[in-house]
Order: sequence, then C-alpha cells, then structure tokens
Amino acid sequence: MSAPHQVEHTFRHSYGRLVASLTRVFGPGRIDLVEDVVQDAMLKAMRSWPFSGVPRDPEAWLARVARNLALDALRRDKVRDAHATAFAVTELDRTSDPASADRPAVTDDSLRMIFTCCHPSMPPESRVALTLKTLCGFGTREIASALLTKESTIAQRLTRAKAKLQRDGVRFEVPPADCLDERLESVLEVIYLVFNEGYRAHRGVDLVRLELVSEAVRLAQLLIELETIDQPRVHALLSLMLFLGARIPARANEAGELLTLAEQDRTKWNAEWTRAAFDHFEKAIGGTRLSSYHVEASIASLHAMAPSYDATDWKRILDRYDQLVTLTDSPVVRLNRCVAVAKARGIDVALRELEVLGSSPELADYLLMPVTVAHLCWWSGDRQRAVAEYRRALEMQA
Repeated sequence: MSAPHQVEHTFRHSYGRLVASLTRVFGPGRIDLVEDVVQDAMLKAMRSWPFSGVPRDPEAWLARVARNLALDALRRDKVRDAHATAFAVTELDRTSDPASADRPAVTDDSLRMIFTCCHPSMPPESRVALTLKTLCGFGTREIASALLTKESTIAQRLTRAKAKLQRDGVRFEVPPADCLDERLESVLEVIYLVFNEGYRAHRGVDLVRLELVSEAVRLAQLLIELETIDQPRVHALLSLMLFLGARIPARANEAGELLTLAEQDRTKWNAEWTRAAFDHFEKAIGGTRLSSYHVEASIASLHAMAPSYDATDWKRILDRYDQLVTLTDSPVVRLNRCVAVAKARGIDVALRELEVLGSSPELADYLLMPVTVAHLCWWSGDRQRAVAEYRRALEMQA
C-alpha cells in the first residue's frame, strides 16, 4: 500500500480511536485541540511517509505525533501547569497505542467518548452531532446529511456543545450504573447512525464503509457487557445491524453499482452474521419495552427468512411498518413504508402516499425520496416520470 493510501486508510480506521484516546487524557473540554492535532498529525504523515516510509505501527506513530503537538500547544498557551502537563506525558506514554485491545471493555475509549458526548446536560440534538464529529470524523456537511438538517444548524450545535463540555467540566467516562440508562437512548441512536453512515455512505467514492459498520457492531457488543442497562434494546439494535450488514457482500455488482434488495443474490449474504442476528433477536424479545429497534429488526428478519424477494411476506412487513410509525412517526419511516405499501396494496396507493410525503421539508433534499418515486414509477410502467425522478436524484448528488 502506498504512503498516501496508508494515510487515508489509517484516517478512516483510526480517527475516532485517536480522538477518543487523546480526549481521555486532555479532557472533553479540549476536544477542539484534540481534533486539530489529530488532523495535523495526518498532514505530517502525508508529508513524511512518502520519503521516510510507512512506520511499522501507523496508528501509534500518529498518536505520538498528535500527543506532542497537543503538549506543545498547551505549553505555548500556558493552559496547563507543570504538574498537569507532566501527568499528561506520563498517561500518554502509558497508552501510546490507542488501539490497544487489553483494556477492560467498559473503559474502551470509543465507548467512553459516546457516553461523554451523550451527557444528560447536553441537548439531545447536540449529542448525536458531537459524537459523529469527534468519534467518526464527520464534517458538518456529512452530519447534516445524516440528520436531515442544515449545515449552519449543525455548525451551531457543535460549537455550543463543545463550549458546554468545557464549561460544565464533563468527565470522560462510562457513567456509574445508576446513570447508564438515562444516556442509553442517545448512545444507541449514535451507534445506529454510525452504522448507517457506513452502510449507506454519505461521502467518498465507496458505497459501503466497512470500518464504520464494524465499529458500530463492536460498540453495540461492548454495551451488552454492561449488564446494568436495558439489554433487550441493545440486543435488538445489534440484531438489526447484523441483519443489514449480512447483505453487504451482495449490495453491489462487479461494476460497483448499488443493487436493490430485489436484485441481490441472497446466496452471497453473510450466513454467520445472519445466524448471529437471529440469536440476538431472540434475546431482544425477552424485554418488557418495545423499541423501534425491535420492530426494525423484525422487518429485517422477515426479509432474511424469505427465500427470494418475490416470496417476501409483504403484508407482515407492512404491519410492522404500521407499528413502527406509532413508535417513531418520521418522514423517513413513512418513506420506507411506501415500498411495503406498493407490494401489499398496490403501486398507485403507494404513489399517492408519496405525493403527500413530498411536501415534508425533512425530505426536500433527501436523495432516497426521488429514488423511491422513480423506482415505483418504473414498476408501474411510467418510464417518463421515472427518468425525470432519477435525473432529479442525480442533480441532488451533484
């Protein structure tokens, strides 16, 4: 792998761990500094590695460089006293490799970062944006796209959230057992958004970002080890991600074009992930609280059980979507439901519902809106409108 490609690879796979590891030492109030030095370390790698060669452990190299840049900045600005700076050096030397796998699960830096960003003093809408920025390295544009929000709004949320972390002195930790559950909903939401960004990438040339899919699954597995939280909800989310992740080997053809569920070769679905998904889905049923993740996992399980797209039990899937609407009535859920409506009740019924949805401001710039309309028009034989909607989707991507 060439040096530039190695830098890109390391950035994609290690950015979140590097930021989380440095935040553990320098504190959540200095997230801006941490993000800056990680970015600067990446730039140094791009200038250095093509000439000096890629180091044996690229992530540890970046961690050391970023650490030194942070300490230099602190000394210049005289932010820390001598004792605090000495502690930072000792602590970072002790954990120079942020990818170390021998730490206890509950102290995993990435998981601690999520719980920190989901502190109850933080507005709910800021928790998700902050985590996606710090843990995944998303820019404001990518976060806005994932959350169906304006870039300017996201920028304001991030600025205020970081200021609040510093002002309130929020600690970088997995909270005590009696405080875990109050943060769980936001934590699960963040993990699912990380998964979705990997499963349906909003940026880059890749249709799937496997490192984000794997990270989301890993974080959910870590949550399961925290026995004091609502386990069924976590199992439900993990089940859902495994069901969807199992389809990844069949989601694109040899030309790199995304395939619909109807076009996928189901023999290529990952059987091991599917089996694990059913296992976690069974464990999710044991709870007393029905979450949206339970219903979405149920929908995914019905797709997984169907031997083919045409043999799918669309009536049961539509029933599940109706149930999901009662739990979380969002335009995106209703958009996804329209496909099941088309299969169970007819395309004309679905197109009428899509016309109503078209007035929703949340879907005005949502790529899958014109794609769904085009798809149903193509099924119905209205090729002219289908082409127009596909062109609209292409313009939205430009």
